[in-house]
Amino acid sequence: MLKAQRKAYVPFRHAPFLLRPNAVTPSSPLDPIKLLKLSADTKNLKVGKTIHAHLIVTYQAIENNIIEVNSLINFYAKVNQVSIAHNLFDRMPERNVVSWSALMTGYLLNGFSLKVIRLLKDMVSEANVSPNEYIFAIAISSCLDRGRVDEGRQCHGLLLKTGFSFHNYVRNALVSMYSKCSIVQDAMGVWNEVLVNDIVAYNSILSRLVENGYLREGLEVLGSMVSESVKWDKVTFVNAFSLCASLKDLRLGLHVHGKMLTSDVECDAYVSSAIINMYGKCGKSLMARGVFDGLQSRNVVLWTAVMASYFQNGCFEEALNLFSKMEQENVKSNEFTYAVLLNACAGLSARRNGSLLHGHSEKSGFKHHVMVGNALINMYAKSGDIEAAKKVFSDMMHRDIITWNAMICGLSHHGLGKKALLVFQDMLAAEEHPNYVTFTGVLSACGHLGLVQEGFYYLHHLMKQFGVQPGLEHYTCIVSLLSKAGQLNEARNFMRTAPVKWDVVAWRTLLNACHVHQNYGLGRWVAEFVLEMDPNDVGTYTLLSNIYAKEKRWDGVVKVRKLMRDKNIKKEPGVSWIEIGNVTHIFTSEDNKHPDYGQTYQKVKELLAMIKPLGYTPDIGAVLHDVEDEQKEYYLSYHSEKLAIAYGLLKLPSEASILVIKNLRICDDCHSAVRLISKVTNRVIVVRDANRFHHFRDGRCSCLDYW
Repeated sequence: MLKAQRKAYVPFRHAPFLLRPNAVTPSSPLDPIKLLKLSADTKNLKVGKTIHAHLIVTYQAIENNIIEVNSLINFYAKVNQVSIAHNLFDRMPERNVVSWSALMTGYLLNGFSLKVIRLLKDMVSEANVSPNEYIFAIAISSCLDRGRVDEGRQCHGLLLKTGFSFHNYVRNALVSMYSKCSIVQDAMGVWNEVLVNDIVAYNSILSRLVENGYLREGLEVLGSMVSESVKWDKVTFVNAFSLCASLKDLRLGLHVHGKMLTSDVECDAYVSSAIINMYGKCGKSLMARGVFDGLQSRNVVLWTAVMASYFQNGCFEEALNLFSKMEQENVKSNEFTYAVLLNACAGLSARRNGSLLHGHSEKSGFKHHVMVGNALINMYAKSGDIEAAKKVFSDMMHRDIITWNAMICGLSHHGLGKKALLVFQDMLAAEEHPNYVTFTGVLSACGHLGLVQEGFYYLHHLMKQFGVQPGLEHYTCIVSLLSKAGQLNEARNFMRTAPVKWDVVAWRTLLNACHVHQNYGLGRWVAEFVLEMDPNDVGTYTLLSNIYAKEKRWDGVVKVRKLMRDKNIKKEPGVSWIEIGNVTHIFTSEDNKHPDYGQTYQKVKELLAMIKPLGYTPDIGAVLHDVEDEQKEYYLSYHSEKLAIAYGLLKLPSEASILVIKNLRICDDCHSAVRLISKVTNRVIVVRDANRFHHFRDGRCSCLDYW
């Protein structure tokens, strides 16, 4: 590698001698044109300026030498000095198509797409220079920026008049532009204009279609390749595997894999990672691991691909376990690796592992990578440390749409609706275009705050303004919003009229609201409706049992339990866990298996005694057993979350906050008790249940007692 660098740099050592007139001949190894190209490729501004000075000394009127000036324009454009390039261009008494091409390329490389289009118009209308296929490819590529479809269509029309539309790279540029601008019919039309397509054309259209989500059309192109007996190359197989992954079509993926194994295409890291990704996306992480284990040489791309396959299928621990094995093989992680691992930590709410990876990523030089920052925000938010997520967000030098969405949704999930909406305002001020996910977080924030009018404004006006089509998630947020505000009949009417097919989750949102607002009649009706949709939905059976218990209708509780027994439906047992040091401690209700259960039970008794003077009364109505009140109180006292919190108070330092994760919804009694425990112990207690995060502080909860 070092030898190659020295060899490339040799001409630059002689650059000062170029100041002597007639020092070289056009055929000399030190030809200024060649040196300018080398300076442009290596982005060496200093040497390029030296050559420019030499040309001025050598040729008194340098602007008359069209070849040299074109080389200078190309050089300055490629070293981000496009204004100097344009100045040279303006001073040329005569220009050719290369002059225009060099300047247009410079503006395209520097992100000034509108300048490229204006130059093309000047070239055609004023300079009377005919564009060639390269000019058209540059102009069409510039139309990709900010979806300049109208300008792209004008270029296409001019192409048809001049006859350059059949050049492969022009056609590929058109296909790319139409695909990325979501005009798939025109993309396919361009591709179909030529009766016979080569492998490059096939690969180009297939990759663009898959990349932009046009999977049905991608299948059509793949079918054409098979019917026309086009020989596939490495790029084709990668595109085909990507198509299978996007479709989650395992059967097709197996066919493509079989075709590849019988071909003479080399199964290198590029192809292997596509195969691993395909099996992972199709839900077959073990098959992905089998492909990985069968490889003799494995680079970071392959390690990351198999980690991602585990992560996508919810095998978070398996993904994290691969990290140490990768390090043992001396393979260095990249930003994609850290993103996958941090998101796996988020799936496990493994804050400690995530913090270790955070430090590891910074030492490896990925502190300011947007992808890593996004994963850190997600990890900290889902692991209960929203303050750490906010710090990562504020420290990020660059942000993309995923960054903003992660912060808005994270704050909303923690019940911090006002802060979520403030971040949304900052996002709009930064001129970042909100998308589908953004508005899910925003409407969820409105739901936490009970902002009915604002929620409908976002749904009906702002989403339309930004071209975002409302979907099931947004409409479900509105149901939650109306429910939070106690407008249950309005929520039911909204569900009757909204243009969406509701799922069980949406109806269960209304059912939960009926439980919270004690509208048991409507609740029973909603529960029966949900069970018609999904007779095996255990969450609905649980809520219906709670409603009957609150009404003290034990016959109803018995009826629900019988239905569950008949259908072999079992309620998931309540489990809570807390991380102390390197150990995760797991508790179940009335747990006596933990080594310190005696101390823990005693601590629970002390805490309940401390909060009773503050008004705590056990909510025995929530107990789904027709037994004596004293027995009901005992059942409530040792729920898993109470045990985990008590253990945290015993083992953690007095200034440390307590984070408990629970697999089910926290019950009413535990919620009331933990609120008061946070007050008497002067501790911040965070409980993440199946619905959201609850931040208990000084006797209050972030959910405002609605969850």
